[in-house]
Amino acid sequence: MDSLKKALAAAEAALEKKAYDLVVLEVDHLHSIADYFLIATGRSDVQVQAIARGIGERMDREDERPIAIEGFHHGHWIVLDYVDVVVHIFFEPVREFYRLENNWTDAREVVLPEPYRSQARDLTLRALG
Repeated sequence: MDSLKKALAAAEAALEKKAYDLVVLEVDHLHSIADYFLIATGRSDVQVQAIARGIGERMDREDERPIAIEGFHHGHWIVLDYVDVVVHIFFEPVREFYRLENNWTDAREVVLPEPYRSQARDLTLRALG
């Protein structure tokens, strides 16, 4: 599976678990850590863990396995490393504190295809409103 398809599959799985404030950043032109970062938010540590599990299950079905998983037990900031795609799932106050995407201001934000774009927007509006 190519990197963008992998990032979009992870995004779809995150949205299925009601992740919000979802951002996909293309970072391959900035460094060799990964091609894409997916950053998503959950409203509780339990939801953050559920989002991570949902992404893991989806990626397993795609025959993709992470080389590392960090932070799962605490559920405040979970990192799933799929080599070319790194997924960051934050508990809301932790995301606000770190604002990881601000560290990658030169990254290009990927415009999610429909229906993911509308679903991501609606989930974010509901979470913030």
